Amino acid sequence: MVMEDSNALIEQRKTNLAALRERGVDPFRNKFTPGEGCGEARVKYQAGTYAEGQPVALAGRITAHRDMGKSQFLDLKDQSGRIQLYVQQKAIGDEAFELFKQLDLADFIGVRGTMFKTRAGEISVKVEEFVPLAKALRPPPAKWHGLEDTETRYRQRYLDLMSNDAVKETFVKRSAIIREIRNFLQERGYLEVETPMMQAIPGGAAARPFVTHHNSLGCDFYLRIALELPLKRLLVGGFDKVFELGRNFRNEGLSRRHNPEFTMLEAYQAFGDYESMMELVESLVCHVAETVLGTLVIEHRDHEGEVIRTINLTRPWKRIRYKDLVRERAGGDWFDVSLEERKRRAVELGAELGDAFEDFEVTQALFEKLIEPTLIDPVFVTHAAKELIPLAKLSPDDPSTVEVFECCINGQEISPGYTEQNDPIEQRERLEHQAGGEQQKLDEDFLVALEHGMPPAGGIGIGIDRLCMLLLGQESIRDVLLFPQLRPK
Repeated sequence: MVMEDSNALIEQRKTNLAALRERGVDPFRNKFTPGEGCGEARVKYQAGTYAEGQPVALAGRITAHRDMGKSQFLDLKDQSGRIQLYVQQKAIGDEAFELFKQLDLADFIGVRGTMFKTRAGEISVKVEEFVPLAKALRPPPAKWHGLEDTETRYRQRYLDLMSNDAVKETFVKRSAIIREIRNFLQERGYLEVETPMMQAIPGGAAARPFVTHHNSLGCDFYLRIALELPLKRLLVGGFDKVFELGRNFRNEGLSRRHNPEFTMLEAYQAFGDYESMMELVESLVCHVAETVLGTLVIEHRDHEGEVIRTINLTRPWKRIRYKDLVRERAGGDWFDVSLEERKRRAVELGAELGDAFEDFEVTQALFEKLIEPTLIDPVFVTHAAKELIPLAKLSPDDPSTVEVFECCINGQEISPGYTEQNDPIEQRERLEHQAGGEQQKLDEDFLVALEHGMPPAGGIGIGIDRLCMLLLGQESIRDVLLFPQLRPK
């Protein structure tokens, strides 16, 4: 079992497979049921639950091999961790020892034996018998302690997981984060539901959709860009608290914060509003952080392990109005000067403006460029321009804004939320304005549902991938997605 940097090893591995089969052993047909995980057995021995000589049955992948002649040391690894194996020729017999020589790094085996500690203090298993369970025909990554080529890490994630325990732990914690989100909402009485991923009209957000065609119905459908409108129909139908965790799809650019398909949580509560939803987001994120990570202080580190950013989630979270924040950063007279002056200042401050930008878009471009990236600790930015969110209710004290918040943490939006618009007449007017008079862009089924009466409600969305980036100290969305979107080879 010698590791070589050569694809010629593939042929050698095929030869070893043939040799196994000649001996009547087909590793792809053997069965073996482990009694526990490799890491679990190791922990039990450390804790004193298992004593010297404890029999165990373990299975996993061979990740290291040290040839000592008639004695062999191996590392066996599964999801729970690693343990050392000690294989003696006299213990397993000459025939089995010859069979053992046909094994390679990355093969899967099952072993039975007894636990002990070596003179060097290493917790190990003295192997009494073993069973080949799968032959790896390709060699493992040359660097078992982490792939360095970023493209390979994302394109062949299984190699990344094989060779980097920290990467594997990231995705184990991502799973725990999603589990705790579900637990939290269900304990508060929210019903988990599922809504269609293919929609006749893509609504709930302003984004370019992916288009597909349904042959039997003879019409185009769109992969959903948001979960919102179907969930609100359920409020009309009589469910008071609903949520969905699901994939959205947006046919837009890729960046360290954007992937064409992403996971979103949306939750809606009858008789709630934007303030009750701020409490929900704050409580939910803090619960997840404390339960999964055991802390409300999150450290982000660079590749050398140096702390580059500390995020403090301790409650209460700061709340500030959108206009006040803009005035604070861009000048107290920002909303009093002319549009042309605002455009001039925005460009001067580094914002990128389109030729046809409307007034509210100029301010939003400034917010996204100058303000949002500086919001590291949690901030609820409230009462944004009404044009930004046509599905929210107008603010009674300032009808140019809506009762809305953007929860910004780690320099990006983690969660929007608002008091839902439930006036069907006003909702139609605002959606028509957004559609620019193109009636075919209106979701008439949603508007008809509102006309049947929707209770006052609050709603939130949380970008799960961004939340995982925040909590797990990752700087790129690709590092919290098992299979990020890449250009095909």
